[in-house]
Amino acid sequence: MSRLEWQVATVEAVVPETPRVKTFVLRLPRWQPHRAGQHYTLRLTAPDGYQAQRSYSVASPPEQTGQIALTVELIEEGEVSGYLFEGVEPGDQLEVRGPIGGYFVWEATPQAGPLLLVAGGAGVVPLMAMLRHRQHAGVHNPTVLLYSVRAPEDVIYHRELLAMAATDATFTLLLTYTRHAPAGWTGYQRRPDAAMLAEAARRLPAPPDCFICGPTGLVEATASYLAAQGISSEAIRTERFGPGS
Repeated sequence: MSRLEWQVATVEAVVPETPRVKTFVLRLPRWQPHRAGQHYTLRLTAPDGYQAQRSYSVASPPEQTGQIALTVELIEEGEVSGYLFEGVEPGDQLEVRGPIGGYFVWEATPQAGPLLLVAGGAGVVPLMAMLRHRQHAGVHNPTVLLYSVRAPEDVIYHRELLAMAATDATFTLLLTYTRHAPAGWTGYQRRPDAAMLAEAARRLPAPPDCFICGPTGLVEATASYLAAQGISSEAIRTERFGPGS
């Protein structure tokens, strides 16, 4: 089967992540392995034949066979995300195709070097697939995730990320809150900037491979900061999460 052929997936679970984010676990009749960082396209068809489709990154690792997890943020007046949030339950069926993408991907190999992941909002989704892949593969390359969110309730996968950081000495989680921080918070409380990224990179023993995903402004600024700090362009990969629907 071609990865670009449509297939009908069955919703196995719907998992609330934050007030505006849900993960949809889909069972695929013709599952094939994906690479951490790839995405699927989801298509809705109305009774009158009208179709709408959007692309969503895979949150699950390649080791999770037979199914995929797509984490979706509810967009105001979004026709696809709105339908998924309001009308989709376990047992429903959705049309998807994939996996798609070959640039923004990471392989967990024994030779993997230091890794710097930078996310803004829902941009953490493909990076989470990388972290889960790393965990399942038993790879312990030094890794830092710098995750920028507006407020505590916006941290997607919060408990899982905290558990990863608590049980793996080679993984560091850095959160920065841009609007409201938790009571007693002593960490970052601003958008990622050159100083913050330099501090994150210093936690790694060598120049890292960098993956940046989030709103366009964050992605472009972060890539520029890292390049100015001497990280080669070949080591910086970016993916923009623009306003979808």
